[in-house]
Amino acid sequence: MERLMQYVWQHRLLETTDMVTVDGRKVTVIDPGRLNTDAGPDFFNAKIKLGEAMWAGDIEIHVRASDWHRHRHDGDRAYDSVVLHVVDRDDTAVRRHNGEIIPQMVMKCEPEFHIRYHELVDRADIDLPCAEEIKTLDSLRLTDWLTSLAYERIYSKAAHIEELLARYTGDWEQTCYVILARALGFSTNSEPMERLAMSLPLHFLRKHSDSQLTMEALFFGQGGFLDNAPKTDPYVEELIREHKFFAHKFSLRPLQPLGWKMARMRPHNFPHRRIALLAQLVTSDFRLVRKITSTESIDSLRELFRQPLTGYWACHFTFGPGSERNFDTLSRNSADILIINVAIPLLMAYGNMHGDEEMTRRAVEWLQELPPESNSIVTLFSNAGIGCKDAFTSQALIQLRRRYCEERKCLYCRLGHSLLARHARRR
Repeated sequence: MERLMQYVWQHRLLETTDMVTVDGRKVTVIDPGRLNTDAGPDFFNAKIKLGEAMWAGDIEIHVRASDWHRHRHDGDRAYDSVVLHVVDRDDTAVRRHNGEIIPQMVMKCEPEFHIRYHELVDRADIDLPCAEEIKTLDSLRLTDWLTSLAYERIYSKAAHIEELLARYTGDWEQTCYVILARALGFSTNSEPMERLAMSLPLHFLRKHSDSQLTMEALFFGQGGFLDNAPKTDPYVEELIREHKFFAHKFSLRPLQPLGWKMARMRPHNFPHRRIALLAQLVTSDFRLVRKITSTESIDSLRELFRQPLTGYWACHFTFGPGSERNFDTLSRNSADILIINVAIPLLMAYGNMHGDEEMTRRAVEWLQELPPESNSIVTLFSNAGIGCKDAFTSQALIQLRRRYCEERKCLYCRLGHSLLARHARRR
């Protein structure tokens, strides 16, 4: 409740006619002050008028006026600077430590405002509590917020890359290798794919990258796939023999448990083929950063990520019997997801760190050129009347869902703010 009252004060959502102290003086807000997230009054350095008198100081907000005494502010000199006490219930007068009465105002909000707030924040049984109203918002406001969210997401991904880069002492290719491995796991196996890549550093793999069999043996062995693989399969026998040699030589131990998921998954999406693709990319001279930063078209990137698998994995989804025909490594949509989650954030991070504005511009333009992602989040907002024309918008919707909706940060969402503001002022 108190946080909600702070929100109303900060954004000036009260009718001016309702802003009157309990002793009848009109309150005019010149500056609501700066919200304080630490100890002390709720808002610093506010400027208000009480009647005709100008006051500069702090603002304290409580549900009950008596909370002032309950929190022992009356004996705390840090609260002597409070020039207005804003409350929901005026159940007592409050004083400074010297006995001086502090002006007090009752915050008068429409009852529906509180109801609507709790409907948005507390309804865990509804995926999108604002779905019925969101389509009524001004389209310009919606577009502006989605644009901000898209940039928020891409910069967040770029910041993560920069953190990894610092961890790997400026090694761009190792950083790219890790984020690529995670992206190849897509949402289901992203964590185990990332852990697998971290256990086999790129500089170690490069020493043995002349053999694709060695790469595959290292990845499948470290991933724990060889323990239950059919020993009658000649290819598996080769992998086991190769992994045993390197495990003994370099004291390698399979990562356990990694928690690979395959249930209710299409065979094309099995982790075996993703690992095989990662092994092939490492074998074929892994200089992905150079290739991404020098590429001028999305089609070229798609070709990079969709290179066909050779050998055993050209016709296998997992260990065991194969097929008579070859399968595509990745679908066009899957390749686009890799572009969104690997190439574009890397371009943004690389451009930022090297002061290359053309590169950062290209990253944004690619997002706007790519088709929207097809997932439950895009569908959820589509059903609520928010269309999605490109990946720039779908990334914005993902950011909105994960960073605001799921965390019920409606007070910090521009859409939530607009919807709540409708109900804040008394009619």
